[in-house]
Parts: sequence; structure tokens; C-alpha cells
Amino acid sequence: MGRRSSASLLLGARNVCRDYRRCYVFLRNIASKRSNVSAPITRALSQLDDPTFRGVLLRSIAWSIACFAALHAGAVWIIHRILALHGWLAWAADILGSVGVSLLTLWLFLPVATAIGMLYLDRIARAVESRLYPWLPPPHGASLLEQVWDGVAVALTVLALNIAALILIFLLPGIGLVLGWMIGAYAIGRGLFVAVAMRRMPRTMAESLYRTSRGVVLMQGAILALASYIPILNLLVPIIGVAAMVHALDMALAAAESPGA
Repeated sequence: MGRRSSASLLLGARNVCRDYRRCYVFLRNIASKRSNVSAPITRALSQLDDPTFRGVLLRSIAWSIACFAALHAGAVWIIHRILALHGWLAWAADILGSVGVSLLTLWLFLPVATAIGMLYLDRIARAVESRLYPWLPPPHGASLLEQVWDGVAVALTVLALNIAALILIFLLPGIGLVLGWMIGAYAIGRGLFVAVAMRRMPRTMAESLYRTSRGVVLMQGAILALASYIPILNLLVPIIGVAAMVHALDMALAAAESPGA
């Protein structure tokens, strides 16, 4: 009787240890996945003190001011030209036009920021690689013309999707705003990742690598799309976005080359 009791206690202890080990491995895997998901953005933010990043930020601010000042001036001119109002009606039209342009500026910031990021993509990527991946050889991927065209295509895609999302906001109030954010997350996440990957590989390989690491890439896109609606913080979207995708690309290549991949 005593031996049976001891055996059953020993068996129970083994089961508890086995369950504890499984639980530990499960929790460790969850923590690892969460860490991997946030790693690209975290690493990108840690490099904000880089002189190259600061230079691109100043240029981005200058480009943004120029673009949206031109947009504001053009909208006011069109209102005066079409409506031909005078007196207090012209004053009221100017105020309403300014408010409307301000809202439009907020909504169009993501495609404009994406276009700016594409202008300085190689400069930002080289700064990240020189600090954190100095062993990498010089990039030899798709042709320069193909990379430029891809950058223009990404910016136009983001613009088109944002216009579609703007229509959804009016058709589906509340839900449309969430859909707009999701569309922006996909457009900027996939677009920036493929553009960064094309510095080191052909388009087909870049798109294939995106499919294998879609979750991490889209999570970065979701964070960037959300940040684009926050004033001041949205100025960092082009820089942090490209830098984060350099890290996401490194993670994707490491996962593809691992024995278990």
C-alpha cells in the first residue's frame, strides 16, 4: 500500500513538472513573439540621435511645410476663383476653406510622409546598417530605376487607399475610421518593407519574403499609421518607418535562414 502511494505521488509530481514545463515554454514563446513584434520599432526609436536621422527630419519638415502650404494656398485660391465672394461671405469662405484644408492635410499626411520617406529611403537604411549591421555588404538588389518607380507606386497606392478610406468614413461613420487605419497599416507596412528589401534583392524575392513575415511587418505598419494621425509625432513616420523595416528585413532573413524555417 505504501509503495503504491509513493509511486502515485511520484507520478503526480512528474505530471505537475511536465505541465509546468509546458506552461513555461508556452509563456516563453508568447513573450518571444511579442518581443519580436515590437523589436523593429523599438530599435528604430533607439537611433533617433543619429545625425543622418536628424538631417532627414529637418528635410521632411521643410518638404511637409512646402507641400501643405501650397495645398492651403491653392485651396483658398480655388474658393475665391470659383465662388467670387466679397465682404463677410469671402471671410467666412476663407475660414471654412482653412478648416477643410487642415482636415484634408491631416488625412493626406500619411501618403505625403510615405513619399518623403521614399526620397530618403536609401540614406536612412544605410545609416541603420552602418551602425547595427556593419558586416553587411553594399546593397545590390533591384535597379535604381525600379526602386524609384516602386517608391512612387507606394506613395500613389497609399494616396489611393486613403481616398477610399475617406469615402468609407462618410459612408460608414465610425467603422470607416477604423477601416482607414487598417488600410493605412497595410499600405505603409507592405510598401516600405518591399521597398527596403528591394535594395538587396529582386522584387519577386522581396514580395515572397514579405509573405513569410506578414504579421511583424503589418504590426509595424499599424503603429506607423496610428502615429501619422498624431501631430509632431507624425513627422517621424518616414524615418522610423524605413528604419523599422530594415530591422524587420533582418529578422525575416534570419528566420528564413534558420534550420527550422
